[in-house]
Amino acid sequence: MTLRVGIDSGGTFTDVCLFDDVTGAVAVWKVPSTPDDPSRAIAQGTDEGVARVGRTPADLGYFGHGTTVGTNALIQHRGVRTGLITTEGFSDLIEIGRQKRPDLYDLQVDKPPQLVTRDLRFGVRERIRHDGTVETPLDEAAVRAIARTLKAAGVKAVAIGFLYGFVRPEHEIRAKDIVLEEFPEAFVSTSHEVAPEFREYERISTAVVNAYLGPVMRTYIQRLADRLKALGVAVAPHLTQSNGGVIGFDMAARLPVRTVLSGPSTGVVAAQAIGKAIGIPNLITFDMGGTSTDVALLRDGEAAVASEANVHGYPIKAPMLDIHTVGAGGGSIAYVDSGGLLKVGPRSAGADPGPVCYGRGNTEPATTDANVVLQTLNPEYLLGGRMKIDQAKSKQAIQVLADQLGLDLMATAQGIISVVTANMAKAIRVISVQRGHDPRDYALVAFGGAGPLHAARLARELEMKTIVVPRNPGICCALGLLLTDLRADFATTSLMLAEDSHARAVGEIFEGLEQQADHWFAEEHVAHHDRQLRRVVDMRYHGQNYEIAVDLPAGPVTVQSMESLRRGFAEAHTRLYGYAAAEEPVQMVTFRVAAIGVAPKAEFRSEPDAGPDASAALMGTRNVWFPEAEGFVLCPVYDREKLRAGNRIKGPAIVEQMDATTVLLPGMHGFVEPTLNLILEMGQ
Repeated sequence: MTLRVGIDSGGTFTDVCLFDDVTGAVAVWKVPSTPDDPSRAIAQGTDEGVARVGRTPADLGYFGHGTTVGTNALIQHRGVRTGLITTEGFSDLIEIGRQKRPDLYDLQVDKPPQLVTRDLRFGVRERIRHDGTVETPLDEAAVRAIARTLKAAGVKAVAIGFLYGFVRPEHEIRAKDIVLEEFPEAFVSTSHEVAPEFREYERISTAVVNAYLGPVMRTYIQRLADRLKALGVAVAPHLTQSNGGVIGFDMAARLPVRTVLSGPSTGVVAAQAIGKAIGIPNLITFDMGGTSTDVALLRDGEAAVASEANVHGYPIKAPMLDIHTVGAGGGSIAYVDSGGLLKVGPRSAGADPGPVCYGRGNTEPATTDANVVLQTLNPEYLLGGRMKIDQAKSKQAIQVLADQLGLDLMATAQGIISVVTANMAKAIRVISVQRGHDPRDYALVAFGGAGPLHAARLARELEMKTIVVPRNPGICCALGLLLTDLRADFATTSLMLAEDSHARAVGEIFEGLEQQADHWFAEEHVAHHDRQLRRVVDMRYHGQNYEIAVDLPAGPVTVQSMESLRRGFAEAHTRLYGYAAAEEPVQMVTFRVAAIGVAPKAEFRSEPDAGPDASAALMGTRNVWFPEAEGFVLCPVYDREKLRAGNRIKGPAIVEQMDATTVLLPGMHGFVEPTLNLILEMGQ
């Protein structure tokens, strides 16, 4: 079996990417997502995709899948009724949170609703001290009574998180056993299993999110597994994690909190592989879909991995690619606010009803409608002719906004695009300028169904000189599933100064983490020659509240290793904050091991140079409205599938393909590099 498939289930479309290991052929397909049951669209996309290449689902040798099921359940608060058992006196911890306010000067700011209501939060007598000694034994009778109460209250999941459960988990383990004795059908999540690290608020919040999503993901995974089996898919499917790696369905069902960025993470993986193939290591990824835009920064070919993040208002301590998301997508709704200003998003038309031009009953214009009116998007159809659209309806909807704003139709449509561009530029500055990186030193990798459509304007806004448009940008996240590895992360907190005398203790900590990694490798049947380990230490100056991740090279931990850690921390601190305090003691906080099971991957194969003439790919011309010209400009329209390596095009121009549309602004030029990525550059 040589056929590998990656499927990314998004809010608007479900993307399918097929790769033949023998021939190197890549085939892509899209089907509308089915939000009520995403597994239906995945099964449909799999069946139709393999049929297009003359194969059957039984021919698949690999099945990888990225999903937004967990993310959407969290955003829309459609998880299950959840209970919490914690240390006595700390039952309100998840509501009190930290001193930091979401908006410092907004006294009326709304916090997200608690995933566990106060009547379902219970404290029990137990106390383990910071050094691991037991001060107060667990009150097992109280745990048993609470389990019965929660069962009677109709909860479906229970989170268990004690104050020092990460130091010594026996109390959490025993409490879980008791809950399952009384309530065997419950989904139980313990904090030491999902986030064995210090900071009780974030750790317990992570356990709660994991419990809240658990039954939802378990049902979804089982339903999808059944559909794939019915299709004849024989291989064990894998699901993407937020860290860019994949895991088996069983682990994903136990730890759904690790999949909250499942969808966008593999787009970053694909961009990383593309950058390596074309020799551009410093990249900013720009993944614009139907509902949101995800951006990330890759320095020296590597994406940063964050140990925790705030996802839609809920702190989560789980390794995830450092991706920043804004509510700006093709389906983002444009409206006039109470102050008379034009706004776009974060509310989205989604897959159903979708933008006005889809003709499914929506009357509020979206970003896609603005592009249809400006004719940067084909005003007649999308998906290579499979989806007819109605430009007249888009014009009618945007004219309503134009009348409110006192502008003409085209200025209002362009205004929508300008607002969206500003929102996306702000997101990129968060992951670049605010973290000590100049976006002008990076190339913009544009993908997602709408990324190449907006990339030129965004790059111009940020003064970025180079744009990379992948061969199949609309299915880049699905492609990333064929370029990633199995991955699991292990961590433990142990505070100590980064002194030479602690080298032995650090070595012992990593030995314990690596033993956990070896156990996981065995569970996933990863061959010894395919196993890789990466070690990281979270470090800070003594007295600081936030840490910086510093890599620790492989090998025995020695005095030289400690010096390498201190040097790496000083360099990272200087890059982030502009200084290093050489006289201050440096503290090690959390130790991490990433276990990577190397998997076979799709390859980027070079094509022979066909010369600069791109006339064979010319489909025709189209009038496109550009603000630079203050009107319509007749532009050549190229068929991306017919562009060959070495071909050159000059803006203004449009490049169309089934899964995306690329816009070249006046003054830009582009060329196709050997692996068929389209490189756009500013200037003549």
